[in-house]
Amino acid sequence: MVQRAKDRSPAALRALTLRENRYWQFRQYQSNYKPQLRINGTLPSYSRAFNSITQPDGSIEFLEIQQSFMDLELGLQQVITETGGILSVNTSTNRFDNYIAAPSEAQTRWSGVPVNVRLQQPLFAFNPLKWDRKIQPLVFEESKREFVQEMEEVSLNVTQLFFDYLIAQVNVEIAEQNLGNTEEIFEIEKKRYQLGTTFEDRLLQVELQVLQARQDLAQAKLDLESSAFAVNSFIGLNQNAKINLLSPTEIPDFRVDVNQAIELAFQNRAEALGFDRRKLQAEASVAEAKGQRLGMQLNASYGYNNAAFNWGDIYSNPNTQALVNLGLSVPILDWGRNKARMSQAEANQRLVEYTVEQDRINFEQEIFTKVRNFLMIQERLNVTKMSDEVAQRRYEIALSRYQSGNVTITDLNIAQNEKDTNKRAFYNSLRDYWTAYYELRALTLYDFEREELLYKPETL
Repeated sequence: MVQRAKDRSPAALRALTLRENRYWQFRQYQSNYKPQLRINGTLPSYSRAFNSITQPDGSIEFLEIQQSFMDLELGLQQVITETGGILSVNTSTNRFDNYIAAPSEAQTRWSGVPVNVRLQQPLFAFNPLKWDRKIQPLVFEESKREFVQEMEEVSLNVTQLFFDYLIAQVNVEIAEQNLGNTEEIFEIEKKRYQLGTTFEDRLLQVELQVLQARQDLAQAKLDLESSAFAVNSFIGLNQNAKINLLSPTEIPDFRVDVNQAIELAFQNRAEALGFDRRKLQAEASVAEAKGQRLGMQLNASYGYNNAAFNWGDIYSNPNTQALVNLGLSVPILDWGRNKARMSQAEANQRLVEYTVEQDRINFEQEIFTKVRNFLMIQERLNVTKMSDEVAQRRYEIALSRYQSGNVTITDLNIAQNEKDTNKRAFYNSLRDYWTAYYELRALTLYDFEREELLYKPETL
């Protein structure tokens, strides 16, 4: 049932889809560092209007224009991870058409850049590429481990539903057995009453027990139907499917070392990576706040350009084209904005560090508690199993003695209640054991029974 839930349950399919989504997010991040071939342009830009045209003598004439302009640029660009700049190699072509032109003037002109090399380089600025290279691989690694954890949580959930159904099934069996035994006792009491060896109040007491046993059976069957609906819904079975569960009474014999469990949890769990990732993100926020104090951008370009009446001529004897500029943005009076931004980022970094340290302690404490709880449940399971066997045997003896007239109905009722209580206690301990077992797997991503890792990076 656990494997079916991992393969077909809506929860498992959701985890698979989320893993695929995270995978493509990571692929998108990786593509940011690859060369990009881009084409940009306007095809075309057309205008027809009366515009104000300044004449040689300084006067203004409103003349009709009808023009179109097209431009196209092809560029290969590469980001520079360490500096955050962009280096590109480009070529471009422009065409201008004047539809209202004097007969002596050409109506079409071309210009273009056969080739140029550009550099756009922020100076003293926050470099997201550098920080993403540190953070995003951790995020992706976390997502892979989270997928394994989510699948183990599916196992945990279906285990809980399994035992809800199994205990409901056991309760039906108990109720059916009790009803059968109570009806048999009622028949015995009626015969004794007819012989005058028992009193009417005792007969009425047993009759009430028969009626109560029928009510208990009806309630147990209703609980079983409710549990069956929950199980079928979770593992993707038709609601009309009938399930008959077998008790997993064979318990794996293995021991769990607390220190080993804690070490495995820090080695495998997504939260352990998250501690480092959260600290890096806080450092990145400080670096971003620091980079906003001063804005400088260096733009440099070198290449060739030309203009001509024919497209092919722009590639003949082009002129050298060079451009260098340095943009600067420095706040002179910001009323403490930069200081507040930096102080907030640094305070947030300290808060993250303190929070992470506390989360580490809580994380370790949770593993310690779960392991100790699992070991305690192992011991309790053996005790409840023996108690169930003893109580069952005692009830069988009490029933036999009652039938022979050596035990009162009160003693038999006590034996029956102890039988039912100890049987339910055993199955509750069984549920607690397997629940704790899958909790431990999810917390460490390790199978202690087979002694193997559940998280295998090469398979994800």
